[in-house]
Amino acid sequence: MITLQGKGVSAGIARGRLSFLKRKSLSVEKRPIDNVEQEIERFNVARKTAAEQLDTLAGEMTDKIGKENALLFEIHRMMLEDTDYTDPIIEIITSEKVCAEYAVNTAGSRLAQDFADMDDEYMKARAIDIYDVSRRVIKLLSGEDYGLGESGEPVILAADDFTPSETAQLNRNAVLALVSRQGAANSHTAIFARTMGIPAVISFGAFLSGDLSGKQAALDGETGVLYIEPEPDIIKELEEKQERLRKEKEALEKRRGKPTFTKDGRPLKLYANIGSVSDADAALAGDAEGIGLFRSEFLYLGRNDYPDEDDQYESYRKVLEKMGNRQVVIRTLDIGADKQVDYFKLPHEENPALGMRAIRICLTRPDLFKTQLRAIYRASAHGNAAIMFPMINSLEELLKAKESARVAREELASKGVAFKEDVPIGIMIETPASALISDVLAREAAFFSIGTNDLTQYTLAIDRQNDSLSSFCDTHHEAILRLIQLTCENAHRAGIWCGICGGLGGDYSLTKEFVEMGLDELSVEPSRILKLRSIIAEC
Repeated sequence: MITLQGKGVSAGIARGRLSFLKRKSLSVEKRPIDNVEQEIERFNVARKTAAEQLDTLAGEMTDKIGKENALLFEIHRMMLEDTDYTDPIIEIITSEKVCAEYAVNTAGSRLAQDFADMDDEYMKARAIDIYDVSRRVIKLLSGEDYGLGESGEPVILAADDFTPSETAQLNRNAVLALVSRQGAANSHTAIFARTMGIPAVISFGAFLSGDLSGKQAALDGETGVLYIEPEPDIIKELEEKQERLRKEKEALEKRRGKPTFTKDGRPLKLYANIGSVSDADAALAGDAEGIGLFRSEFLYLGRNDYPDEDDQYESYRKVLEKMGNRQVVIRTLDIGADKQVDYFKLPHEENPALGMRAIRICLTRPDLFKTQLRAIYRASAHGNAAIMFPMINSLEELLKAKESARVAREELASKGVAFKEDVPIGIMIETPASALISDVLAREAAFFSIGTNDLTQYTLAIDRQNDSLSSFCDTHHEAILRLIQLTCENAHRAGIWCGICGGLGGDYSLTKEFVEMGLDELSVEPSRILKLRSIIAEC
């Protein structure tokens, strides 16, 4: 028996033969062309055909993966109409006089890599979406088959990674589970697998080798373990666990639509983290009580220029209207560090995580900041909005940011634009500095939300993007937990609420400790909400 350890992204047990996905390869050669205008037109025809396919796919997939998940293919279609995606492709065709297939592959790969290089897991997961759209267009340009090879009997399907299109169109009767060498826990592929009830494990790396194809295997989607040619005692253990998981799922569904209370009756809010307008549907499907982190930087990524006030307003408005009376905490621009954008023209930095990022950019570019703030305030008329400033390290920074918000309100009022005056303004606690002076910051903040990902990085002096340091990165380190507790205590002394929007918020092993600390809110991936509600009820 061989045991492989990956990262579980969709719980469930599966047993069957391991089979590697047979993709039809797409030819992408750097072929010179003579007529640039004709090649651009060829690209535009393929682009429009791809958009029509995606419209059809979105309709067909609604019953299979749910309306909120099928909206992804509408987002893919919108990407094909976005000049931030199409302009770099046309530029390569024009400047290099090369075929459209090469231009799509090159420009798409560059944009996908920009996302893949980010430290934020949500943004990293968007790379596969860009690859998926580009592959569809290349297929149409090349005339090659987009379909997957037939596997026959039900199998545990393996690949380097799976695109959202491939996952959504899988024959559920032919696929027992998904395993991949790469992948991201927050990818739409992982979300689709959970929705479709397909166990899935990612990040096996090179250990998931092709010579394992055809062997009998067993998979635990919760622990991320893949057993090759499992022994009888392992099979028996997994069968018992499968029955236990079935009963647990039935119990969790009974908590849907109910408020979250601790064992002694104290309320605790369970919010969702989102990074786009379409993610609001996933938050509602997950039974989120609100949005604790709306990452606004998605509006700035994958573009050639800054989004204007109207573009931002429309995105914020749509999310607020979708969420109704539920609170939506919009984090202001958090560009920099792992999220680099060319048109910002940020200087090269030896350590960008300690450089010009987040609120530092906003305070040094007041017009950029006020444009976003005006858009948020305009959208506030359509729902229950709150504003959250990232990377606040001092009272002076918070006061300057609040002054920018005041000026934005005055500008709107002078033009007679509708907005809510009393939008709460809170901050993220992401550094030891902000945690240690949280008693001072609490005098000017309406709430705290602790970004445990950066707090861990800065407290332990460990670069989160350096995989060689992963063994030293103890996310449960006593220093981090003490800073969380101190922040919560100082918030309560000042009469404001305190939550967590970083990765630790969804760490079930810490939920009881967070309840004991007195935290008021946890903002997590939507799929974790029902289980957290169940755990909290017993704390």
